[in-house]
Amino acid sequence: MKTIKGPGIFLAQFLSDEPPFNSLESICQWAKSLGYIGVQIPSWDARCIDLKKAAESKTYAQEVKGLVESCGLQITELSTHLQGQLVAVHPAYDDLFDGFAPEAYRKNPASRQAWAVQQLKYAAFASRNLGLSAHASFSGALLWPTFYPWPQRPAGLVDTGFQELGKRWKPILDVFDENGVDLCYEIHPGEDLHDGVTYERFLEEVDQHPRACLLYDPSHFVLQQLDYLTYIDFYHQRIRAFHVKDAEFNPTGKQGVYGGYQPWIDRAGRFRSLGDGQVDFKSIFSKLTQYDFSGWAVLEWECCIKHPQDGAREGSEFIKNHIIRVTEKAFDDFAATGSDEAFNRSVLGIK
Repeated sequence: MKTIKGPGIFLAQFLSDEPPFNSLESICQWAKSLGYIGVQIPSWDARCIDLKKAAESKTYAQEVKGLVESCGLQITELSTHLQGQLVAVHPAYDDLFDGFAPEAYRKNPASRQAWAVQQLKYAAFASRNLGLSAHASFSGALLWPTFYPWPQRPAGLVDTGFQELGKRWKPILDVFDENGVDLCYEIHPGEDLHDGVTYERFLEEVDQHPRACLLYDPSHFVLQQLDYLTYIDFYHQRIRAFHVKDAEFNPTGKQGVYGGYQPWIDRAGRFRSLGDGQVDFKSIFSKLTQYDFSGWAVLEWECCIKHPQDGAREGSEFIKNHIIRVTEKAFDDFAATGSDEAFNRSVLGIK
């Protein structure tokens, strides 16, 4: 078994134009002051990194890595959640998702998609140049508007959607493979990969690609009422990244999983700061450790109640207290009698 690394923190929700959140160096110093030892970097934010430059210049990549390390931290992974979303967008969401791309690619879905694909390929090269082994992203979605089967889906629609999704991602996955990096999809509502069934369907379309891995985030499973512990039993061999995020689900006679179009504060299912929700993190850390997960435990802070800086401060200690330092010996070694092959055969009555 291996000891999970951490605590790490995803910087996306904290970056702003106000110090200390307005530059990579200052936000890293802030994270270190809270007890974090790793940072997950959003690759779309120029305050943190120039993704294209990191892909094309090993020197620049090492400068970014050196800056982070000078603050006493390590880079856990790069993230392309926004760019990954744009690899596959249903036309119903074109206007809403245009904001994820630079202005030059908006109102042009084909151009926007090509930009996103290139961004993912840059991320593979940049991750290699930074010495990283895993990368975090979204799958995007062509089928999401039809996730509830009313009106009735046309025959073959889901097959066509997953075939196209696999066709778009397979070349990207190949680039990640060439660079020795696992591409970890965050299984998430709004993505075509939003549970185990859809992930398995995707794997079929990309020929069980060895780099088509998973970012495990139990909060999204609480909101779907999916068994997030058994999920680890099913998919532990593919889990290569871990977002530590809490959530709660409190259905009433008026609302359930779908939330009634309400704001987060009023929904039955909502994200919470670590320790304030319902996720059984003791069991999660135990299972991941049992299955030899050796990646990072990274806080992704999202909460509609608590201040983000309080959530970040509490989250560092929460993760630290849940990481299990693995044992190097069996607990009953004190009672060992010693053995060799002859003794074992004698115990079993074998001549």
